[in-house]
Amino acid sequence: MPLTTGQIFLSEFFGTAILILFGAGVCAAVTLPRSKAKASGWIVIAFGWGLAVFMGVYAAYATGGHLNPAVTVGLAVAGKDLAPGVSATAVNVVVYIVAQMLGGIVGAVGAWLAYKRHFDAEAPAADKLGCFSTTPGIRSYGWNVVTEAIGTFALITWVLINGKSPSQLGPLAVALVIVAIGLSLGGPTGYAINPARDLGPHRPRPPADQGQGLLRLDLRLGPRRRAPARRGRGGPARPPHGRALLSGRAGTAESTDTVGMTGPSSTAHPHSPAPSPGDAPQSATTRKDSS
Repeated sequence: MPLTTGQIFLSEFFGTAILILFGAGVCAAVTLPRSKAKASGWIVIAFGWGLAVFMGVYAAYATGGHLNPAVTVGLAVAGKDLAPGVSATAVNVVVYIVAQMLGGIVGAVGAWLAYKRHFDAEAPAADKLGCFSTTPGIRSYGWNVVTEAIGTFALITWVLINGKSPSQLGPLAVALVIVAIGLSLGGPTGYAINPARDLGPHRPRPPADQGQGLLRLDLRLGPRRRAPARRGRGGPARPPHGRALLSGRAGTAESTDTVGMTGPSSTAHPHSPAPSPGDAPQSATTRKDSS
């Protein structure tokens, strides 16, 4: 019997959530500090993503296991059914894509929860962000687009051709294709080749005065960028509200963000007042008289 809209949504939602949970999880395992799998290397990431695709496609097998808006759009443009008994109508395409994007967000949150203490540990912000979105090794927007287009074209072409192959081999074959793309074409950009993998888990970059987190679902999760110091009237730089970490030089401090802060405060720090230009230094006689 034909699948209902709700069944289509749940199938792609859970399949994509599983994909991102295990895919982002292997990235976190390899890159985050004090992980047992830290520095395992690119081959582990490529095969980890391949296995994540394998599990996700099997979980969403009823709807074809797209898990990728590019696959859904590619099948629709080619005039093919999205899955057995699921025609490529505009409504079905939208349901597929919305389910995939939301599933990507939920899967990313699951990976973040699994590695919460490791995300809290000291590590380069780029490594933490890289668990949820891809970044190029060499930033060149034009050539980065070319690389992603080639990888996505290879995936979609294989999916279109694979429509006539035995269905039992489908999930395993797709997983091996993902591994091959990762090993061969993933070096320059990290081979997102999937908007649900990159745009779903990745939150937009906030304004500079609001810090930088890893996920934002109306609340901020993960580490934030340290707020800049403020200058008093003619005095040294003051840290914003929060704990101050003394640096190597006496009298200087580096600020760390506190829970609930999204940027520098407009009030002076109570423990580090800066002298006003109009305040004249007291002489020794004045200090003696006052004592």
